[in-house]
Amino acid sequence: MSAVRREERLAKMENEARTSCVSHGGGGDGSLDRLLPSVSTGLSPRKRTTSQCKSEPPLLRTSKRTIYTAGRPPWYNEHGTQSKEAFVIGLCGGSASGKTTVARKIIEALDVPWVVLLSMDSFYKVLTPEQQILAASNDYNFDHPDAFDFDLLTHTVRKLKQGKSVKIPVYDFTTHGRQKEWKTVYGASVIIFEGIMSFADKELLKLLDMKIFVDTDSDIRLVRRLRRDISERGRDIEGVIKQYNKFVKPAFEQYIEPTMRLADIVVPRGGGNMVAIDLIVQHVHSQLEERKLRWDMAALASAHQAQPLPQTLSVLESTPQVRGMHTIIRNKETSRDEFIFYSKRLMRLLIERALSFLPSQVHTVETPQGEDYEGRSFHGKRITGVSILRAGETMEPALRAVCKDVRIGKILIQTNQDTGEPELHYLRLPKDISEDHVILMDCTVSTGAAAMMAVRVLLDHDVQEDKILLVSLLMAEMGVHSVAYAFPQVKIITTAVDKKVNDLFHIIPGIGNFGDRYFGTDAPPDWSDEDMDEPSY
Repeated sequence: MSAVRREERLAKMENEARTSCVSHGGGGDGSLDRLLPSVSTGLSPRKRTTSQCKSEPPLLRTSKRTIYTAGRPPWYNEHGTQSKEAFVIGLCGGSASGKTTVARKIIEALDVPWVVLLSMDSFYKVLTPEQQILAASNDYNFDHPDAFDFDLLTHTVRKLKQGKSVKIPVYDFTTHGRQKEWKTVYGASVIIFEGIMSFADKELLKLLDMKIFVDTDSDIRLVRRLRRDISERGRDIEGVIKQYNKFVKPAFEQYIEPTMRLADIVVPRGGGNMVAIDLIVQHVHSQLEERKLRWDMAALASAHQAQPLPQTLSVLESTPQVRGMHTIIRNKETSRDEFIFYSKRLMRLLIERALSFLPSQVHTVETPQGEDYEGRSFHGKRITGVSILRAGETMEPALRAVCKDVRIGKILIQTNQDTGEPELHYLRLPKDISEDHVILMDCTVSTGAAAMMAVRVLLDHDVQEDKILLVSLLMAEMGVHSVAYAFPQVKIITTAVDKKVNDLFHIIPGIGNFGDRYFGTDAPPDWSDEDMDEPSY
């Protein structure tokens, strides 16, 4: 069919749709869950097949910066608890009203580095076999409130608001079911939740700090839906029009349009209304300023002065060998080769020491001489190592050398130069880590900020606090107290504890910047531990 004929046919079908809408009114001939969209079979495959496509990859590149739309855990105070909740924006509107466009415009105008963009499309219910048959023939009502899993949705938004990690289902539009692999998402400074039924649940409404309704003319929404479903989902004009008349339009009039009265702001014309978007952004900025989280290192430094070291701390015995190796790696004149060699020796001793704190059980074996030997064996599911990049990564070979087939995860935490707050930039954890004993590795710990955030990330992944072992070559007393106070069940193992940190929060007497000395990179003259890739917090 030529483009001209298609446009003519589109216009004709649109007129028929308007006439049909007048004659059918808003209710049709039955309840909405019985409205059956008649869509032709034998359609070409859809291009957008899952609910996550529009948020992958988790980046939004603007003219000013790259925004991480996968989110991150917000900062936690010295007690290991979150002091402020994220700001949640709910976006509601009819199908093809431009909700996602408005969301992206808001994100770009806000210019904040961490945001979650959550789509209601991810939360369709798991269908029964009978419903699967209806869905396969396009006879299942996906625009009815009953089609959505509001319990899971409310639970997810609540956890995100609290800064915890959540797993988001990935809905497959071709199979009308959830994929086996779910997507892990974190809370953020701002959470934007968009969907046609965003205001349909009372519990969900309580979690929204701002409610926005995108009001777009029905003719425009129809044309957008036609273009989207024809070009992206391989449908034909007749099927789209029938679906709109019997299904989409009545659902809008019965369930969606009435919720406009709940909105704090109504945005006419969608993403093109920059005046409304600017007003929204100004309000969100003012709210973020009130909720701003600051990491007060000075307060943390003075919080535990003159306190005895915690019982959860284990320091490697300062034998002549251990003290001799410390002498070498602390010496600023030591060559890089010697620094690496003796650091690795200490790491091996440190890991062996850490393994002695893992649970064990009696295990009797028969020796080659036919005699029984009563020994011990690890009593747990698995051991997983997690390194805080980049310096913590240097401890991985020592762990692999003594733990066969150990799983390894990585966390990258860097300091925001404007706010002074640690932020999570990268995370890769093994699957099903919640039941593992985790050895968390960082070479130096000064204030404890990065270690605390890393522990918080593990807890958000349901790792039990008493199954986390923090190992470090060198720690400051300040960092030991900070971690132990916030997480009293975490075991802390190190080869040495230095008493002081200076005004720049460097460990005194210290070891220098471990990552630069190990990898042979140069730190700037005014380097501080928290400015580097491997923050020595």
